[in-house]
Amino acid sequence: MPGETDLETLLESMHPVVREGDYVYALWPHGKPLEGDIEAAVREAEGLTVVLRRDEADRLGLHYDFVAAWITLQIHSALEAVGLTAAVSSALTHAGISCNVLAGFHHDHLLVPAAEAGRALDVLRLLGRGIVLRDEQPEDRPAILALAAKAFSVSPVTGEPVQGTPAEVGLLRELFECDEYIPNLSVVAEIAGEIVGHVISTRAWVGDLELLGLGPIAVEPTLQRRGIGSALMRETTLRATAAGERGIALLGSTSYYPRFGYVPAATVGVAPPDAAWGDHFQLLRLPAWPDGVRGTFRYAAPFERL
Repeated sequence: MPGETDLETLLESMHPVVREGDYVYALWPHGKPLEGDIEAAVREAEGLTVVLRRDEADRLGLHYDFVAAWITLQIHSALEAVGLTAAVSSALTHAGISCNVLAGFHHDHLLVPAAEAGRALDVLRLLGRGIVLRDEQPEDRPAILALAAKAFSVSPVTGEPVQGTPAEVGLLRELFECDEYIPNLSVVAEIAGEIVGHVISTRAWVGDLELLGLGPIAVEPTLQRRGIGSALMRETTLRATAAGERGIALLGSTSYYPRFGYVPAATVGVAPPDAAWGDHFQLLRLPAWPDGVRGTFRYAAPFERL
């Protein structure tokens, strides 16, 4: 059966699967006959590189540094297919995940850092739906502001149409320029190069404790309820955790945000800037959350001017 060559079909059907165990690259001793369970080998002028399970490398006494998870894209891609490797590598690069590609006759295989296997699967599944998450760039801002204007044209509080430009547009414009702006916590979602979602988290505090304030988050209205907002929420949590942040607070729906681990902030000792917000002011404690936090939350300066 011939392999698939259409890129859109390849991306929609790639079905990434993680093999069991950890895998490593090792240099095979010169002149020694191959033995053991070698999964792949590449001969270069400098020597023979082998890929094998970590426990097998240990048994054979081979030295290695990089420990990887092995992900197989379960689609029969033709060897002459154009674009699949580039699309996969680009999506993982935007997520900050290194990737080594092995092409087999039937499938393509990816070796990614073992600790990033779960996140890499999430990125690939989003890519299969056409969604790529990446850092916001300054040149994206006009498109982001236009997206926010559409997303907030109906008030999330009253459900009524907003007269004039939504306040979130002006807020975003100020957040991009404020001292509390954190570049890699301003994330866009793209489909076919078009920005269809955005979320931003900026520096905030409880007393002297640094936290994050999430929002606004916006998704193209015609594409809502397709998992874009959820992907942006999960990406924010992953990035904040990796950066050693302690917690993230937001003001929003008590029926939506708890699915991402948010709880009423008051239950963990953090009071909202406005007591009227009640349980709608929520907080996600990250692994670095300290004990004994008590105080009132303070957003980045642009929020105070709303």
